Amino acid sequence: MSAAELRTDGVIVACAVSAGIHAALAPDHFRETTAAGIGFVAASVVLGVLAVVLTLRPGERAFLAAALVFAGLIGSYVLAVTTGIPVVHPDVDPVEGLALATKAIEAAALALTVSACGPLRASLSLTQPKGRLT
Repeated sequence: MSAAELRTDGVIVACAVSAGIHAALAPDHFRETTAAGIGFVAASVVLGVLAVVLTLRPGERAFLAAALVFAGLIGSYVLAVTTGIPVVHPDVDPVEGLALATKAIEAAALALTVSACGPLRASLSLTQPKGRLT
C-alpha cells in the first residue's frame, strides 16, 4: 500500500470515527439547545458523506473539503470551551476527555489532508497539456 493510500485511509477512518462520535453525542446536545443538536447531526452527516466521497473518488477537492470541515470542528470546539458559540451554544463547555480525543483525531486528519493536497496539486499540474490556460 502506498503512502498516498495510507493517508487517504487515515482521513476516511478519522471522518468515520468523528461522524460516529458526533452522532452519538447529538441527543445530549439537543437537550442543551436545538441548534447545538442540529450542529452535531450536521457534522455527522457531512463527515459521513466525506468518508464515502474519499472512498469512492479521492481527490484534491475532497481533501480540501475534509480539511475545511476538520478545521471548522476544531475551531468550534475551541470556541465552545473558551467563550461559547453565540446563538448555537452560548454556554462554555467543560473540557472533556472524549472531546479531546476526538479533536486529536481530527487534528491528525487535518494534517493528513493538508499533506495530501500538495502532491495532488503537483500531479494535476503535470498532467495538463502545455499551452492551455486552466
